[in-house]
Amino acid sequence: MSKPQSNKRDVSGWLVLDKPYDMTSTQAVGKVRWLFGAKKAGHAGTLDPLATGILPIALGEATKTVPAVQDGQKVYRFTIKWGEQTTTDDAEGEICARSEVRPDAAAITAALPAFTGEILQTPPAFSAIKIDGERAYDLARAGETVVLEPRPVFIEALRLVAHDGATSALEMTCEKGTYVRALARDLAHHLGSCAHVVKLHRAMVGPFGEAQAVTLAELEAAADRDSLLQPVTAGLLLLPEVRLTPDQASAVRNGNPVLLTGPRGPVALEAAWASCAGAAVALGCVEMGRFKPHRVIAG
Repeated sequence: MSKPQSNKRDVSGWLVLDKPYDMTSTQAVGKVRWLFGAKKAGHAGTLDPLATGILPIALGEATKTVPAVQDGQKVYRFTIKWGEQTTTDDAEGEICARSEVRPDAAAITAALPAFTGEILQTPPAFSAIKIDGERAYDLARAGETVVLEPRPVFIEALRLVAHDGATSALEMTCEKGTYVRALARDLAHHLGSCAHVVKLHRAMVGPFGEAQAVTLAELEAAADRDSLLQPVTAGLLLLPEVRLTPDQASAVRNGNPVLLTGPRGPVALEAAWASCAGAAVALGCVEMGRFKPHRVIAG
């Protein structure tokens, strides 16, 4: 008996999803992949189920450019509730500590510089970090003690947006690997209190922001879903672009390096992407004036 033919298709591009509340990132990718009938799909940076906002989902050849998006800056807007710490550092967990201290706006603002720039941050026990091949949150949910080492993260900007005594709203611009829940936990401890995140929204991931975002409802209702896709090149806009001739592009697509000629040809770039006639050709680097492909993107 012959195998049934797959209905999956070769579709490539980025869907900038405005992820709804109470949906995992994996569920969101599965839903988008099903709606497009795509053969391949992935996302550029996990969002917690209780978080909303920008979840860039790559389809087809765009999956090869996911690292370029993940490495970009992120903007989060979040609200923390003072006086209660939870096991998960957000509203999903059980209260594990309480404090009567409610810092005022002036104290919070004065503390923020200590959490700006490069800092050491210990990720939450309930995180996707792997320990001996197991996710930390799986171990934590199983009742095991999870010990994670502090790691350097970079916070570009952190500001207090609103404060009513019981809660505070903040906005943070940061590099990858930064945990909002850990920031809220550590800020509260710094101020002699405790707190947890009750609302979290991601407003930007790399080159993608709210202006490009599409809701699931909009996606489901669209007569032409492909028109909602951003091109593969949209995920590469924060990297230097190297423009190739058709002959050079052909060589690169076969995995060969090419010499970049002309007075403006770069001599060295740690990371770059090559294009030809506006289409992405490959991700790679430039060494001694040669573009060396690392990942070739099908045209």
